[in-house]
Amino acid sequence: MPAAITDEEAAERRLKVLHAARWCFLNFGFSKTSFEDIAKRASISRTLLYRIFKDKEDIFTAVFAYWLVARHPEAQQVANGPGSPYERLLNVCRVMVLEPWSDMVAAPMGTEFFDVCARLDPGIDAHHRKVALQCLAAILGDEERAEVFLLSLEGLLADEPAMAVLERRLRILAGQFVRPMKSDQ
Repeated sequence: MPAAITDEEAAERRLKVLHAARWCFLNFGFSKTSFEDIAKRASISRTLLYRIFKDKEDIFTAVFAYWLVARHPEAQQVANGPGSPYERLLNVCRVMVLEPWSDMVAAPMGTEFFDVCARLDPGIDAHHRKVALQCLAAILGDEERAEVFLLSLEGLLADEPAMAVLERRLRILAGQFVRPMKSDQ
């Protein structure tokens, strides 16, 4: 009989599976990723994987939630932390948008990944948007300006730009909402 594992070991194993599954989904797509692919990448048995997650949709939703929701505490800390409003605005966008975008834009199935995630569990995407709006409102001073900024930011992604292009666009957009200080430039 196998020895029981600690809660910490179980959490580490789950995290390893989430990272392996994200890689598989970003590289193979949802429909072409199998439980076997994820289990091999995570270096566990398929049987053990089924003990952790009930099906592929369950894993996919967990990956999406972890991928976005794990960013929220850092984004909230940045939004309410030290630094100029311009600097905090850029850093919140880095955490909530640029880092996830860099994962997706570099992967063969990145665009599909976000589309499937939003379809399988729109609540996660809605929660992520709500936290983003709260962070932006903390910097910009009100929810209406935060909403306009977020809609504008979403527009910057429409043509699926490379990271360098997106970063330049973000600096221009942020400068329209809060003036950068000389030390920010």
